[in-house]
Amino acid sequence: MSVTKQRTLDYVELEWGTYVERFNRLPKEEQNKRVEEMGFESFRDLLAHILAWWDEGLGIIHAIAAERPFERKKYDFDIFNAEAVAKYKLWEAGKFMAHFEKTRQKMGADLESMNESVFENRRVKAWLHAAILHHAREHLVALSRFLALDMLENNWATYIEDFNCLEPEKQREFLSNQGVDNFHDLLGHVIGWWEESARIINGILDSPAFAWQDPETDSFNRELIRKFSSWSNEDLVKHYESVRLALIDLVERLPEDAFLNKDIEGWLASDVVRHYDDHPIPT
Repeated sequence: MSVTKQRTLDYVELEWGTYVERFNRLPKEEQNKRVEEMGFESFRDLLAHILAWWDEGLGIIHAIAAERPFERKKYDFDIFNAEAVAKYKLWEAGKFMAHFEKTRQKMGADLESMNESVFENRRVKAWLHAAILHHAREHLVALSRFLALDMLENNWATYIEDFNCLEPEKQREFLSNQGVDNFHDLLGHVIGWWEESARIINGILDSPAFAWQDPETDSFNRELIRKFSSWSNEDLVKHYESVRLALIDLVERLPEDAFLNKDIEGWLASDVVRHYDDHPIPT
């Protein structure tokens, strides 16, 4: 879990700073669909939920930074989230949106003012990861270039190393939970979906008439295991890194309006962002 001061500030400014704008660019029907899929009645309720966790986390981080005691709560998430939504229910829309943005800006300024050593605290890292980094993935309403690149340059960049740092028993437990026999098969699975994403995205960019058929997931996954089974671990690791760097290059070169293309955005969101949370290395 790589949580640094600069990475956190980048999320506050580049990811959360454009969050509302990116959502507002979606067609109304798509907005409603994505909010509903996350279990909220409205986008405002989702923002209220995000705000509440920002406030909760920052309060604890401020206390740690000032070496003050703070209450260590055991959260009932359903109650906490319901209270967050209810708190802002009667606020006028403009006032609420201004409050969301003001809170985001203050959060960035407060974190910027803190000493680097605060960001080494284990509890601070956990709150920053949960409320700012992971929350952006959990409540991904419209993919940003920033988030795609951040995942490729951080989480996926250390994926193999993170696995290798696990104790052997933890490695076996992780692989069992992922439903694979070995890490080699899991890497091949990740690589194969990355390559399929890149193939389709490049096809869309090359021709508006490009057509493809979505793979049948189970059979595609079995084929990936067969495809890479004869590769040596060394060659597979090199290929993983090559494909990861190629994806970074692809995302960097995408025109801005490509992120408004539902298919391009969907493939990147699925295979670069959500796929990581399907197979997260335990910390």
